[in-house]
Amino acid sequence: MAYKDLGDFINTLEKKEQLRRIKVEVDSELEITEIVDRVSKEYGPALLFENVKNSNYPVLINAFGTYERMNLALEVEKIDDIANDIIELLDVSSYISLMNKIKSIPKLTRMLKVFPKKISHAPCQEIIEDADLDTLPVLKCWPEDGGRFMTLPLVITKDPETGMQNMGMYRLQVYDKNTTGMHWHLHKDGRSIYEKYKKIGKKMPVNVALGCDPAVIYSATAPLPKEIDEMLFAGFLRKKPVELVKAITNDIYVPANAEFILEGYVNIDELKLEGPFGDHTGYYSLADMYPVFHVEKITRKKNPIYPATVVGKPPMEDCYLGKATERIFLPLMKMYVPEIIDMNFPLEGVFHNCVIVSIDKKYPGHAKKVMHALWGMGQMMYTKMIIVVDKDVNPQDLSTVAWKVFNNIDAKRDLEIVNGPLDALDHASNLPHFGNKLGIDATKKWKEEGHSREWPNDIIMKDEIKNLVDNRWNEYGIE
Repeated sequence: MAYKDLGDFINTLEKKEQLRRIKVEVDSELEITEIVDRVSKEYGPALLFENVKNSNYPVLINAFGTYERMNLALEVEKIDDIANDIIELLDVSSYISLMNKIKSIPKLTRMLKVFPKKISHAPCQEIIEDADLDTLPVLKCWPEDGGRFMTLPLVITKDPETGMQNMGMYRLQVYDKNTTGMHWHLHKDGRSIYEKYKKIGKKMPVNVALGCDPAVIYSATAPLPKEIDEMLFAGFLRKKPVELVKAITNDIYVPANAEFILEGYVNIDELKLEGPFGDHTGYYSLADMYPVFHVEKITRKKNPIYPATVVGKPPMEDCYLGKATERIFLPLMKMYVPEIIDMNFPLEGVFHNCVIVSIDKKYPGHAKKVMHALWGMGQMMYTKMIIVVDKDVNPQDLSTVAWKVFNNIDAKRDLEIVNGPLDALDHASNLPHFGNKLGIDATKKWKEEGHSREWPNDIIMKDEIKNLVDNRWNEYGIE
């Protein structure tokens, strides 16, 4: 049963003993961050701060902060279940014969039920107020941050050419009671739409939703193709349409059950210094010039809850959103690179710095072909390091992967260095947005790849001896 809203998810977390209510007064400047950081590092519960200094609104944080809560958020036993659903939908062979077409109807019916539904009255518009961002418990997360930042905003824009809406998650630095920064990176869809408004010379309408049901929040982070509406994808995840309502001040439709909606616009010729910000890389991202978001109205529920997250050195809450993306989008990766068996974005790689891929190697140079294929796919272009291992190596087993990398490579032969686009948060490259990337071929080398020596086998015990020891283990008296 799909969560109606954020409050519905909170109730589930509480029933599952995955939520703690903090009733004493806390400060949104630094104190909440220190509490959450300690809890995150111990894989602790979601936190609901009910008494935040200088604000009437409670703060929910760390709601997605473990694998168990991520499963609860998307209402599955494990995230791979979603990937399996996608595989079924993409299974073209099931549509070949008439009988299979008939069998596929339930799958297609599910798709028909996930399109967004527009309504005329919505909980997110129970209260309509002039903008005053000072009423919100916006966090200052880290000591060197440039100010207070909204860290879980769903930024909704509308393409002036196609009329298609887009939703992404871009941090918002609060400047005063009605303006924030708009952190649109160079390669993001929101930035692309902004550039279109600059060409036609019109100010850009923008709405921001704060606090939606988990599927909508996750969808704002998902690396979807431009042709796929995030609200449609959220409907697919929750198996029920997302209800939308037209905003008060513009023609953009927003999630009807959001806690808050910020309605406003971005001027096409106005930039302001934004940052620094303690980012998910574990480092401060540098200050730079970004567009300014002018908030004209705030609409909200009568008793809303303010959602937030804190990012920093992993593991933090955002890590689990990233791991969900890894599993959900693996089937789509396999469509373009079918030799991929499995993949792992280690938490220490903070999403875009490292991916480990196991492949079914079929020909000389196959690992390098996979590296370049991945670098050519959407946001995979940011990946600074791609490690390729054979199909019998589990990418999730970092110890075994390290063993293979440390022992299997010849530096000159197996390291592939290329240059190209990098994520805006990368601080190590000489230039912003552009630098060098590394591919590591840790697969077994063939003679056809120039390895003329015999390749040694892994040391593996016989199965019959393993079974013998298993059966006699208690006899040995080893604790």
